[in-house]
Amino acid sequence: MWIRRRQPGDSAGIRPSEITSESTYLNRRTLLQAALAAGVTGLGAAHDANAAVTPLKFTRNDQLSTREPQNSYEDITTYNNFYEFGIDKSAPAANSGRFRAEPWTVTIAGEAEQTGKFALEDLLKSQPLEERVYRLRCVEAWSMVIPWVGVPLANVLKKFKPTSKAKYVAFKTVLRPQEMPGQRYDVLEWPYVEGLRIDEAMNPLALLAVGLYGKTLPNQNGAPLRLVTPWKYGFKGIKSIVEIRFTEKQPPTSWNISAPHEYGFYANVNPQVDHPRWSQARERRIGAGLFNSRVPTQMFNGYEKEVADLYRGMDLAKNY
Repeated sequence: MWIRRRQPGDSAGIRPSEITSESTYLNRRTLLQAALAAGVTGLGAAHDANAAVTPLKFTRNDQLSTREPQNSYEDITTYNNFYEFGIDKSAPAANSGRFRAEPWTVTIAGEAEQTGKFALEDLLKSQPLEERVYRLRCVEAWSMVIPWVGVPLANVLKKFKPTSKAKYVAFKTVLRPQEMPGQRYDVLEWPYVEGLRIDEAMNPLALLAVGLYGKTLPNQNGAPLRLVTPWKYGFKGIKSIVEIRFTEKQPPTSWNISAPHEYGFYANVNPQVDHPRWSQARERRIGAGLFNSRVPTQMFNGYEKEVADLYRGMDLAKNY
């Protein structure tokens, strides 16, 4: 597979006319009949893109959910940014079939009283799953509304008792070029890394997602564990997480390493701060049709009430 590395001046993203639907490919097997007996039981089930995903048991969090119309499961699972599987929006669904998300472990490290390597089931033990319908706004000016299933990030982090030195939380994606063909190319420095300030990580909106639409995450959506921070651009939502580290200093992040003049550490959705090569004032809602797809971008992606206090006194044009 040949991947063209983006050069300065190239337009970002892939035109919708170039996207091939993968719905038939994804749904050709019958949905597994086994329902989970408890919230996190069965998270180690297969996440092969060729196979059915597993239903999850959860409760709906209406307080934090938007009432906007949700995107379809097809939209969510066939139009993705996941460069580990390729740069085209359809590449993750097409190229993630060999990826194995079971068994899965996550390393907890850094400035915390409790650290170590934990099976995913143990990491999320005693954490009931909940569904939250969040807007997803990507830096290429497209958006979706997705029903995520997961647990509050803060609830997981507090279990490990971060110390007073823990000012940030760093995340790392798995490195498996034999299963993730995009990692064989130098599009980015691998493995993918991301980070949050610790008060951002503790915000009630921050979610560790294990599913969407009531089912475990397909490979192309970040199986088996990904970050969701709905007030930030989508590239902050690191996928297939294998390490969470508490740090005293601001951690490096993949897109900031690659293009620091275009992608900042905070990456808050801000219609008043354009990307150097395009406007962020409006967005294209995937699946809304040609005539209804462009809508104004909202500050913090519509979550200003919940997160504005995190950035009080900051210059959000400078700290982009």
